Amino acid sequence: MNKLEKNEFIDSLAVKLADAKTFYLTDIAALDAEASSKLRRLCFNKQVSMQVVKNTLLKKAMERVEGKNYEELFGTLKGNTSIMFTDVANAPAKLIKEFRKKNDKPLLKGAFVEESIYIGEENLDTLANLKSKEELIGDIIMLLQSPAKNVISGLQSGGNTLSGLVKTLSER
Repeated sequence: MNKLEKNEFIDSLAVKLADAKTFYLTDIAALDAEASSKLRRLCFNKQVSMQVVKNTLLKKAMERVEGKNYEELFGTLKGNTSIMFTDVANAPAKLIKEFRKKNDKPLLKGAFVEESIYIGEENLDTLANLKSKEELIGDIIMLLQSPAKNVISGLQSGGNTLSGLVKTLSER
């Protein structure tokens, strides 16, 4: 890769980073070809885009992004690094946990989720338990509907009781 190609790659990666609300940095070193292929297929099925990058190029791309500060992630840029882009904040974490049931890798190096930075493997469970925007909206709607459903069911059951009483009294 010559200097011009490197600059083009850094620019395209910087654009991806600037547009991404969520990305994960992982280590997939030591995966054989078959396991790597399975991981890529799983990423494709879960709408996660995975790309292996050189640490120096990724760091330069992060430095070029305006308005976002990725300095905390610079310490994770050692060894092999792959980057996972997604729209659903917890998708890569769930994917990593699922894939690691049969493999030792990928390892979570760091993650950038909605302006928050998570460093290290110990944050994998936290990231997997994050709820997506759609899940949170669904929870809120369910909480708002619950009291209304209780009132309606109470009125309906009360109406049945009253009509039963009136019917019984009229028959007597």
